[in-house]
Amino acid sequence: MHCIVMAGGTGTRFWPYSRVSKPKQILKIIGNNTMLQMTIDRLNKCKKTEAVYISTRMDLVDEIKKDIVGVLPENMIAEPSGKNTAPCIGLSALKIANMDGEAVMGIFPSDHLVVGHRAFEKALNQAARVAIEDEGLVTIGIQPSFPSTAYGYIQFDPESKVDKMDVFPVRTFAEKPHLNVAKRFIDSGDFLWNAGMFIWKVDVFMDQLGKHMPELCSQLIKIEKRIKAGKSFKDIWSDLKPESIDYGLMEKADNIFVVKAEFKWNDLGSWNAVYDEMPKGKNGNLIKGDGVVIDGKNNFIQNDNHFTAIVGLENIVVINTPDATLVVNKDNVEDVRKVVNYLQEKDRKNLL
Repeated sequence: MHCIVMAGGTGTRFWPYSRVSKPKQILKIIGNNTMLQMTIDRLNKCKKTEAVYISTRMDLVDEIKKDIVGVLPENMIAEPSGKNTAPCIGLSALKIANMDGEAVMGIFPSDHLVVGHRAFEKALNQAARVAIEDEGLVTIGIQPSFPSTAYGYIQFDPESKVDKMDVFPVRTFAEKPHLNVAKRFIDSGDFLWNAGMFIWKVDVFMDQLGKHMPELCSQLIKIEKRIKAGKSFKDIWSDLKPESIDYGLMEKADNIFVVKAEFKWNDLGSWNAVYDEMPKGKNGNLIKGDGVVIDGKNNFIQNDNHFTAIVGLENIVVINTPDATLVVNKDNVEDVRKVVNYLQEKDRKNLL
């Protein structure tokens, strides 16, 4: 399997720690390695991994090359700008197809936490088998442990298990739901969290892209000609419509399967996700750096530049960097991106 790691995001929900020039995937959010390095190491451990590739923005290529091990320099795929997942995956497919048009490729986010390597590898092997034998577009689903409103969901057909594997045909995809809807999903027993991982044969993917995203497919053909001629394709890329692979392809194609995975998973999409994964101290307080919580519980402090104190508060996140401080209620951590939007509107580039 040729494994593509998508690493072009900006990590807006992790502001002010994450910045455009240093997004969360190349930061040490949890543990001693960056999220990107952890993902690469995980994939390289899989026995059927042919090679690992990184797809990222052009302005991040040098930074990633400097910090990352386990990926050859020629396996860097540079996007002129972020265009969401469909163009990103399409560009990556061109590179793999140039080597082997019938190869199996896997697509993986760069910043997810996975615990349980055997179960992870088992899921990938089952996905690859269905991708080859059934020419399916396969995604990975996680058994929900609570009614999350931060994740997308996949509804599967539990009565149509594929050949004694943990693989099922997909009925539908659902966007991030409201809490009551999420509870109904959990109660039904046939919904999984969408982990944003995909496995398919390159030729099958390109064929389905031509059927369901013909405009993108035609533009990719033009880009491929430019690449082979050694010419820039920035002008073509700039005209591409940003679109997710879920909405553009997976919700429309009819040969979609999901592997019901058994490994522990967290997309680490917000400060709450980090809080949930880290060991807490007294009264559920988590302090990374120099700080104290007095008469408070379930708070999270992260700083690396000065002492921080929380007094008499609950469920508060405080993030300090040398040039900015974020204070947010844990119920509102998804709204941190609104701060980034504000800074963009005010042209505060020094804080982005």
